[in-house]
Order: sequence, then structure tokens, then C-alpha cells
Amino acid sequence: MLGIGFKFYNKTDDLSEYILGGRKLNSWLTAMSAQASDMSGWLLIGLPGTAYVLYNGTLEGIWTAIGLMLGTYLNWLVVAKRLRTYTQIAGNALTLPDYFENRFRDKKHFLKSFAAIFTLIFFLVYTASQFAAGGKLFNTIFGVNYTTGLLIGAVIILIYTAMGGFNAVCWTDTIMGVTMFFALIIVPVGAIMHMGGFGELHMRLASLTTESLGLFPQQNGAINTMLLASSLGWGLGYFGQPHILVRFMAVESPDMIKKSRIIAMIWVIITLSAAIAIGVVGKAYMPNLADGETVYMSMIYDMFPPALAGILLCAILAAIMSTASSQLLVCASAVSNDLLPHLLKKDFSGSGMLWISRLTVIIVCIIAIALALDPTSSVFGLVACAWGGIGATFGPIILFSLFWKRMTLQGAICGMLVGGIVDILWYLLSGGIFDIYEIIPGFLLSSLTIIIVSLATKVPQDMLDEYDEVVKFERSFK
Repeated sequence: MLGIGFKFYNKTDDLSEYILGGRKLNSWLTAMSAQASDMSGWLLIGLPGTAYVLYNGTLEGIWTAIGLMLGTYLNWLVVAKRLRTYTQIAGNALTLPDYFENRFRDKKHFLKSFAAIFTLIFFLVYTASQFAAGGKLFNTIFGVNYTTGLLIGAVIILIYTAMGGFNAVCWTDTIMGVTMFFALIIVPVGAIMHMGGFGELHMRLASLTTESLGLFPQQNGAINTMLLASSLGWGLGYFGQPHILVRFMAVESPDMIKKSRIIAMIWVIITLSAAIAIGVVGKAYMPNLADGETVYMSMIYDMFPPALAGILLCAILAAIMSTASSQLLVCASAVSNDLLPHLLKKDFSGSGMLWISRLTVIIVCIIAIALALDPTSSVFGLVACAWGGIGATFGPIILFSLFWKRMTLQGAICGMLVGGIVDILWYLLSGGIFDIYEIIPGFLLSSLTIIIVSLATKVPQDMLDEYDEVVKFERSFK
């Protein structure tokens, strides 16, 4: 991965290349880098750890996976082509805040600045979750101190991201995505064979609980609708994730997106299913783990010879690195491209912006390390917090801006603020309705705000004309 960073260091000489790779991604790179950066260490640590808790935890994991599969499919089907088209026609935007500013003619840069600030807030938490996963990996496998392990992973990610930028991140993501795919399949299959087959698996699970794995999560004999809605609500997050959406913006041509969607869905369905299987099979294989989030690592350590175990464990590091590097890059673009020029009221040169981006990667990395220093941090919990915040803040704006020509600048600003603030407040409160995943009320209230404020304000004619041009241009592709 470091070698790839060095390779692209000399090929990256302007901000467009560093942030968006010059819009040259092919179908395979687009699909694999999008999904690898999406799933993160959560896929091999957080999700199996949730499924490890029989059986409500298992059902929470299953319905979360279903929500993510649906969200992934709709994101590729509905958002990808329109976003690729709009971001190029509307001022050739390099980032989502760029797109928002161009789309709504925000000459005072309010929308761009708010978007950059929310990106930094939530992505710091998201990046911290990846560093926490790295700390758990090195602590479990090598017995090194959690903080030392966290620092090792963070420094490697920092070096190749700061050096190579978007192209380096996409190529490393693709390699990591392949690694994760095969590792996730091998581990549960190996454990079932090691135990003696599915009959033994069923007997061991039956001995651990009197419950049976039903279709829906239960609470006091009834369907736990709060947990069910919260799990499915994860799918809403896809429409607002900058580190995923930027891959749509970077694909070479909109007509490549259909092939990318097929590749992405095959990868997502198989890897999510395998991650749930690791949690359930792992419970039968190693029922007494103190921390369920270490089940994947512990199974590998117990079952496989060192050479194969080392390769399989690389999948966790691959998942961590693929997401953290993408998030660091988004944070860098938020500061160097979206925030600093307006705060300082100064236009930087191409090389100046490039080095500001690299410096931002370093600073964000240091802050994320500080947030992840607590060894009891839950990877699942940290990811849930960040995913919900980003989805509620940006998701409604993305969807309405792409598919409702009547949306206005005022509606976008108010919708973004309502989505982000409601999500944060909901996360901090607990009990009753506040137990539902915060992305759901944040997303719904943001959407309602966008509609009401947009209908109460005037939309410029040139925005309406541009929308019609984008729709016409998009239809020219297959």
C-alpha cells in the first residue's frame, strides 16, 4: 500500500488529481473502491460482534445488513448517474460542497462552509472508529498495547493517503476489497468444517440459548419495531456519504455505472452475509469471548496456520485502511477546497492547495487518534454515530437537489442544519422515541424542512434551466 502511495506521489500535481483523480476511474475501480471504502473495519469487527450476541444481536445484524444492501442498490441505481452528470455540468465540482454551491448559486458560501464543518465533525468520529479497529487488531493478534497498535495503523494510512491522494486510495481500496471478499468467505466455512459440519453447529448454538432465530427481533413477546426500524435505517445513510458519492463523481463516463452497480451489489451481498455468518458461527465455535468484536480475529488465530492466518488478518487492516484513507481525503478536501479559501479570503495556487490538503490529512489524523484512544471504544457504536450524522445531514439535500428542480438555496441551508443538529441532539438523548436510530428523525425532518422552505422561497430561472439540461444530457447515456 505504501508502494502505491509512492507511485502516485509523482503523478499527482494538482488538486483535481489529488481529490478526484481527474475523473478517470473505470467500472471496476469505481465499484470496488466505493464498496471497500464504505464497509470499513466495521464489516469484520463491528457487524460480526453484533451478530455474535444470540439472537437479538444476530437479528439486528441481519436487518442492518438488509438495510445496507437496499441502500447500496438504490444509491447506485438512483443517485450515481445523475450525480456524475450534475457535478460535471454544474461548474465541474470536485467535492460535494462544491456541487452544493454551484447547484444553488451560493455566492456567499454559506452552504459550502456548513457542509465542510459537518463533514469534519462526523468524519473525525468515523476515522476514529477505524483507528480503534486497528488498535483492537494489533492488541488481539500481537499483544501490543492498544494505543501502540492504533498508532501503527494510523501512521501507515497517513503516509500513503497524504502522498498519493485519490488515485492511490482507489487502487489500494480495490486490492483491499478483493482481500476482504475472500477472507470473509474462508473464515466461516473453515470454522464449520472444523466443528464437523452444520449438524454440530446447530447443536452448539442450541446449547447456548433456548431462543430460536426468528424473522424479526423480539421484545417482551412482540416485534421490536424500534430496533427493526433502526436497523433498516442504516440504508438511508448511503445517500449522503461523501467518501462513497465521490466515486460516482470520479467515474470516467456515466454509461460505466451500470456495470459498476452489478459488481458492487455482488460484492456487498456476499460480504455482508459472510460477516453475519462469522458472528453466528463464531459464537458456536468460541462462545466465551469477552469482546464479541474480536470474534473474527480470534477464530483465525485459533484455526489457521500462521502463513494463512496472516493473510486473512490482513483483511481487517485492508478494511480499516480503505475507509480511513477515503475519510481523511474527504476531510482534507473539505478544509483545503471548501473552507480555508473563504475563511482566509485568499485563493491559493494549485501546488499551495495540494500541500494544504496534505497538511490537513496530518492534522485530521492526529485528532482522530486522540478520539480513539479509549480502548473500550465500540467500533459499531462509533460507526453508527458518524454514519447517521452524515446521512441525515447530506442525504436529503443530495436526493432533492438531484431530483426536485424546485429546491432552493434557502431550503438546502435550512435542511442541512436541521438534519445535522437533530441527529446530534437525538444521539445525546435516550429513552422512548429517542432510542430509534437518530438518522431516521434527522433524515425525515431535514426532508420536511427542505420542502417547506423551498416552496416558500423563489428559485432562479437559470437553476431551472440547468436542471433541464442535466436531465436531457443524462438521458443521452444508456
